[in-house]
Amino acid sequence: MKTVIFDLDGTLADTSGDLIAAANACFEALGHGAMLDMAADQATAFAGGRAMLRLGFERLGVSDLEARIDEQFQPFIGYYGASIDRHTKVYDGAVQAVQRLLDADYRVGICTNKPEGLAEELMQRLGMRDMFRALIGADTLPVRKPDPAPYVETVHRAGGNVARSVLIGDTVTDRETARAAGVPSVLVTFGPTGRDVADLQPEALLDHYDDLFGVVEGLLA
Repeated sequence: MKTVIFDLDGTLADTSGDLIAAANACFEALGHGAMLDMAADQATAFAGGRAMLRLGFERLGVSDLEARIDEQFQPFIGYYGASIDRHTKVYDGAVQAVQRLLDADYRVGICTNKPEGLAEELMQRLGMRDMFRALIGADTLPVRKPDPAPYVETVHRAGGNVARSVLIGDTVTDRETARAAGVPSVLVTFGPTGRDVADLQPEALLDHYDDLFGVVEGLLA
């Protein structure tokens, strides 16, 4: 069974606004004001909560950087969970592209470094959760991407075969995950880094979800 596994943040949906808002809420609660910019810091948002907290604290010039990040990570999760879909938008054509895969008897799943509970909640709110047979988050297994184990487990839970699967993502983490699993990767170009993801040398680039089916068919033929 041919299988397509998707990353979530920056791949299926632009979640950067809600992620940055949650990080800024941490800094505002500490009396520093908003330390991240909604537009300029999108790429950091897709690198995760710790990356955003690190950037903000670096801008503040704190000396105990890692300790401050650890201290604020759970508050960040709380702020994010409370307003998880205020700004988030599914990328244009994504729903239709996933449905076309399903109509062609593909298996589809999600492999993300977002905590599983948050990923489940977000996909439910976006109205897309029932489209995916499997969802593996950062804390589902003892390891996370770029370790290949979460990807392999997602394929298996989706009912697919790793040898006939492909990963759709947006960052170096997704590229390294695919390489470690021995499968092709497709990186989207509609994220904050645009076509610079070509430097990661994925097997294919995706400029719009309208093109997904043809790209995947070509890779898994």
